[in-house]
Amino acid sequence: MPRRSIERPAGKAGIIDMKTGRPAAPSSLPLLCERIRFFRERAGMEQKVLAGKIGVTANAVSNWENGRGRPDINLLPDICRVLEISMEELFGLEAPAGSAGPEELAFLDRCRLLTPGHRLAVDRMVDTLLKIQDAETCPSLRRLISYRKSLSAGFGDPTEFDGEGEPIFLYPSREVDKSDCVFTVNGDSMEPRFQDGDMVLVSRIPDAPSLQQGEVGAFIVGNETYIKVYGDQTLESLNPAYKPLHFHETESVYLIGRVTGILDPSQVASREDVDRYLLLHPEEV
Repeated sequence: MPRRSIERPAGKAGIIDMKTGRPAAPSSLPLLCERIRFFRERAGMEQKVLAGKIGVTANAVSNWENGRGRPDINLLPDICRVLEISMEELFGLEAPAGSAGPEELAFLDRCRLLTPGHRLAVDRMVDTLLKIQDAETCPSLRRLISYRKSLSAGFGDPTEFDGEGEPIFLYPSREVDKSDCVFTVNGDSMEPRFQDGDMVLVSRIPDAPSLQQGEVGAFIVGNETYIKVYGDQTLESLNPAYKPLHFHETESVYLIGRVTGILDPSQVASREDVDRYLLLHPEEV
């Protein structure tokens, strides 16, 4: 039989009639007595049936429901089990988060009947199903490298560059999927497209460095790092207040990679999603 929802009107105190959901007139019966009667009748169970299932007389149940007595505290778990309710429901309390319901308790009772070997099999099956469930619900993440030093600070020797970063996990997007690392912009030389403090996505070009003229890249020139537009023997700013950086073939210009876009902060994965992802992909740690 479906359960009736029992709600307390917002902002009002007092006793609620369990059958109508409306405020009830004060009753001389203890709340526990009323609720035993209510849940027994809802289950379509006679007093003598409830009494037989918990090991008392029908007269004892009648006395409880009429307020002439109360059940022994040791009988309360059995009353809840037979009526398929929780202790919180019996006393009209809110169930704590994560508490087991009647179906879960019934499942646990059945598990207790299994042999140790069969319990182990069920335990392993549950582990497998939980992993499958996590895999189905866990978001797909991309692991990139985030460099603490911004694109205007010196790295020193470019050969030390690869050891400067830390992992960052991002939700996939077209720009994220074709990127390898993240830098922070420092300064206004690339405004209005790139603002001071923006995190930019960069696709590394480690093997055969190449960038088409007009594309935006991340560079190291001498001991300084830059985000600039690649020009004809120049690195150019978008802000006209800054003059182009000229260089010659004999100068050392290290191309970090192509700038693929600006990282939206909402694309940075939450700590919860990262933890779930790493449980399924420990090799990414």
